Amino acid sequence: MIAAAGWRRWLFAFSMGALAAAALPPFYILPVLWLSFSGLAYLNLTANCWRQAFFEGWLFGVGWFGAGLYWVGHAFLVDAERYVYLMPFAVIGIAIGMAIFIAISSVSVNVIARRFKLDRFSYVLLFAGCWILLEWFRSWILTGFPWNPLGSVWGSLPEMMQVASYIGTLGLSFMTAVVFAAPIIMVANVRPVTVKPWIMVLALSLTLPAIWGVGAWRLSAAHIVMHDDILLRLVQPVIPQALKWKSELRQQHVLKQMAMSNRTAGPAGKPTHVIWAETNVPYLIDPNSPLPSSLAAAVPRHGALIFGAPRRDEAGKVYNSMFAIDDEGAVQATFDKFHLVPFGEYVPFRGILPLEKLTAGRGDFTPGFGPQTLAIRELPPFAALICYEVIFSGQIVNSEVRPEWILNITNDAWFGPSSGPRQHLVQAQLRAIEEGLSLVRVANTGISAVIDPYGRIIDRIELDQSGVLDSPLPKPLAATVFSAFGQRIGLGIAIFAILISAGFSYFRNRH
Repeated sequence: MIAAAGWRRWLFAFSMGALAAAALPPFYILPVLWLSFSGLAYLNLTANCWRQAFFEGWLFGVGWFGAGLYWVGHAFLVDAERYVYLMPFAVIGIAIGMAIFIAISSVSVNVIARRFKLDRFSYVLLFAGCWILLEWFRSWILTGFPWNPLGSVWGSLPEMMQVASYIGTLGLSFMTAVVFAAPIIMVANVRPVTVKPWIMVLALSLTLPAIWGVGAWRLSAAHIVMHDDILLRLVQPVIPQALKWKSELRQQHVLKQMAMSNRTAGPAGKPTHVIWAETNVPYLIDPNSPLPSSLAAAVPRHGALIFGAPRRDEAGKVYNSMFAIDDEGAVQATFDKFHLVPFGEYVPFRGILPLEKLTAGRGDFTPGFGPQTLAIRELPPFAALICYEVIFSGQIVNSEVRPEWILNITNDAWFGPSSGPRQHLVQAQLRAIEEGLSLVRVANTGISAVIDPYGRIIDRIELDQSGVLDSPLPKPLAATVFSAFGQRIGLGIAIFAILISAGFSYFRNRH
């Protein structure tokens, strides 16, 4: 057993958090979670007081988020002369800050378990419920950053992810936490139950084949119907971020994409619509800018070009925007990003912090007005998302005007050939499953992909490979359970698990 307190427990906590990150995309070394999560559960249970539980949970979180989000540091190498000195502060700072959520979860587990004298099974429910409750909390506090939810560890197994269509990613994360914390039952010094511990662990572990079975059943009935009159061309030009905004190269970048858009049609036929990535038109577009009309040569006849560019309105506010233009260069629709990246697109507390944002231009972007459904020429209505807006489960679709597919344009060039773009892609797959909608992802340097409503990748362009992808557009499924109720399902599961674990033990102790 680990000592009651001291540096050995601290090292164990940090090491278990860092080890757990090996289960995240793109590595998927899932067995480490049995050791890591049961280890965290053991620390939570045996901490002598809430302060010890907080500190050890925080150390676990520093390891988890530090190893899982190391790739954030790549962004500071794009303009290394100005920003490289900030790289260690940013990576360590994010890990330290995000770890507070796991620290609060650990305190909650420790306090409730000690107060109610939980049995072994109730303790596992409590641990999973608190983890998920704080996973939900970090999805919205201070604008939110729900990157790498625990459910994303199943990104390489489409069958395991299908349950998200019913209970969302939060629900999938809960079931994952229950299974991988279950070994604590074998060693936990808590109120015994009549069932032998190894039988309980085995029973909880059978949750995994049950989840897989539900997913396999759902996929066995999968029948994807394509729009036979739509062929999308995804353009992935691989423009290095360090060169993207250089004034002498901007025109060259645009011309390169126009040439790629006009390449000879492949076996699938002639594209009807062309899509470029986030801010891949590196010019600020004003209300009377002639630039959209100059891009008309890249638009298929009677089709549209969808691209990303910064936009300035008549009041002088600047947005990170998506434009859709027709073959005459007329703007059919615009969408403004509403979830902005702190320090990337705006500086929080700008009056206090003497910092500049990483993106081009000194001023902050202005947030848009929330999820929107766009309708443009010869395309079914779609949910528009820019960059990491796709990671916000339950916050991507306009519930009043439900779209028929999702378009996510992004620019992961900031993060190089790291885990970041691959983790981002898995989040997109989960959103497609949750909403029952196909998702088209177009990225400057990759990974660009067409994802069906079951979260399966139909086709893709790999990271750092320049090229175009011509693909039909899959039709939507009927509304999923998640699309009707959103995160309320996963959140309800977590709260119910906490209440039932504490309540059952309370009444048992009284009698």
